Amino acid sequence: MGDPLNESRRWLVLLAVGVGTFMSALDGSVVNTVLPVIRQSFGSSVAAVEWVITVYLLTVSALLLTFGRLGDLRGHKAVYVAGFCVFVLGSALCGVAPAAGTLVAFRGVQALGAAMLFANAPAILTKNFPAHRRGRVLGIAATMTYLGLTAGPSFGGWLAVLFGWRSVFYINVPIGLFALLLSVRFIPRDSAGRSERFDAAGALTFLGGLVALLFAMNRGHAWGWGSPFVVGSLSGAGALLGVFLTVELRTRSPMLDLDLFRNRMFSAATASALLNYVCLYSVLFLMPFYLIQGRGLNPAQAGLLMTAQPLVMAVAAPLSGMLSDRIGSRLPGTLGMAVMSAGLYLLSRLGQQTPLSHAAAGLAVVGLGTGIFISPNSSALMGSAPLSRQGIASGILATARNVGMVLGVGLAGAIFTTVLARSPGGQTAALFGAVAASHRMACGVAVLAALASALRGRSSGAPSPRS
Repeated sequence: MGDPLNESRRWLVLLAVGVGTFMSALDGSVVNTVLPVIRQSFGSSVAAVEWVITVYLLTVSALLLTFGRLGDLRGHKAVYVAGFCVFVLGSALCGVAPAAGTLVAFRGVQALGAAMLFANAPAILTKNFPAHRRGRVLGIAATMTYLGLTAGPSFGGWLAVLFGWRSVFYINVPIGLFALLLSVRFIPRDSAGRSERFDAAGALTFLGGLVALLFAMNRGHAWGWGSPFVVGSLSGAGALLGVFLTVELRTRSPMLDLDLFRNRMFSAATASALLNYVCLYSVLFLMPFYLIQGRGLNPAQAGLLMTAQPLVMAVAAPLSGMLSDRIGSRLPGTLGMAVMSAGLYLLSRLGQQTPLSHAAAGLAVVGLGTGIFISPNSSALMGSAPLSRQGIASGILATARNVGMVLGVGLAGAIFTTVLARSPGGQTAALFGAVAASHRMACGVAVLAALASALRGRSSGAPSPRS
């Protein structure tokens, strides 16, 4: 690739993508925080209001590959800018929703725009920065994500108290319009691969299969893994994803180019990313139970203590990205997952009398490991894909994150509820035992991720011939 951008223009591209990344992360964490307020406002059941989160997750996850591929075919900037328009519209509609069901529908619109943003942001950065800066730039983008996650709980609570829960959605409108203007003005228009056709059959079978899989993983621990709905969803997911793979192997212009996985670097980076997010979201699911139900903290106190993790991640990610530009991705990626496994082991040792400072330290170690891992791994994944497949690679990276999130919550929830139900002790003792068992599971997954990262082979910070 040539070098058409001057230095200042490149950083404006990063600003445009960073603001969008921050907005998306802020929205996710803010909405989670005000969910009880939304439930009370509409007088809805917990099960009904949970769909405000679930529909967003399912929609984003199922459409990432589709919009990544569309970015390859129609231009990443075009899809990214359209994503801002849809996201801002969806946010405004959520703010005026008259009932819980309407809010769920409008969250689906918002998720449609978010998928367009998530699937194309890494590809835009990879195309507009030289390969020897890729880790640093992706690390800065990751920092914007973690800052959004960190600010979300307290900012959302503040907005809800002063202006009501609807302001949580309205705040996306000015932020989104600002990011839209930056994107239109500063992101260069990229060439589109119009000689290839969009794989509609692959997109539809993947959409159906992944939605069925994520739905089962999301609801399995609540409904029971042997329930007819969960078993039926898993069976349908297996059948549809099998058809999807068959379609992709036979079509000339696949939505998911399976040849990418012949590259050991790409395959290992994808697998370790998926496992990393399984671990990360296991922690996010489990720690509120430990801190609020087990230790008696209120939600504000628990949220403040849990910011130890994203704050450390925000500092470590760009530093690790810069290091990987010099020495390659294998060492920092493997080290990061090893550190994360150590942090998960520390969290598995928490008990009823453990000082809360130990819990904060364990979360900080988990955050350090994730921060060390995420930028080099993302750089390796994006750098090992050819330019014509950057949208697919970007979609795979985002899909690994979302599927890992659902698997992490599903696995941790399954172990947590199983141990809790079978424990012969009192409810409090059972809670601590269930949290410890779930963290031990996550620790084992982190070890597997470290092994996957170590198997990726040697890489250097030098530009890849195809990137």
